[in-house]
Amino acid sequence: MNQEHIAQLRAKARLFYQHVSQGASRLPVKARVLLGLFLVAALLTAIHTALTAKDASLHLKLQHGFHDAQVSVWVDGDLAFSGKITGAPKKKFGLIPTDSVRGSLSQIIPVRSGQHSVRLRIEPNDAAIQEDSISGDFAHNAERDLLASARPSSLSLSWQGTSSAPVEASSSFAWFSRYAGSLLLTIAGSIVSALAGYVIRELPNRLRSTSDATAKAELGPQ
Repeated sequence: MNQEHIAQLRAKARLFYQHVSQGASRLPVKARVLLGLFLVAALLTAIHTALTAKDASLHLKLQHGFHDAQVSVWVDGDLAFSGKITGAPKKKFGLIPTDSVRGSLSQIIPVRSGQHSVRLRIEPNDAAIQEDSISGDFAHNAERDLLASARPSSLSLSWQGTSSAPVEASSSFAWFSRYAGSLLLTIAGSIVSALAGYVIRELPNRLRSTSDATAKAELGPQ
């Protein structure tokens, strides 16, 4: 039954291909070239989307000791998250307020799979700015927890559960996906711009030719 279904799908695919080929053969050469360029641009855009898809997650778990502060996270130099954090005075025995402050933040940040450098920056209103960075590998369709501890005198980052040792192959793929994706998008944009320029150039001539033909048909033979 499965083989019969596959055979039917193949037959339908061949029939569809024949119809498309016959329709394309009737098009003028310029129209076929434009259609080909459009399909190439669409393909490059799809490849770019696949290469740059954020298919993994960074889960930031921050514990801090500030009343108010601004927190920012960069992934490979690109700002991925920015927001405000606040803290409340700690209570001794759960009743007596102390001078210490405690606050927390849990934030999930989408990232691409592969090797990335993560930089965390804390800007408190009443203390010195603190900044630290860490590198780690992100698996496809997986979430990785980054533990951050920020105090008025220190900031530390560590991965939870797995090692943060860099993986050379993943790093190479991350570099390739980032720059190859940008290149493909640039090429696709150039093709689309060329197509738009051609249409803008040729459309008035086409409309003029159609208008002249219509006028001659209305006047009839002289």
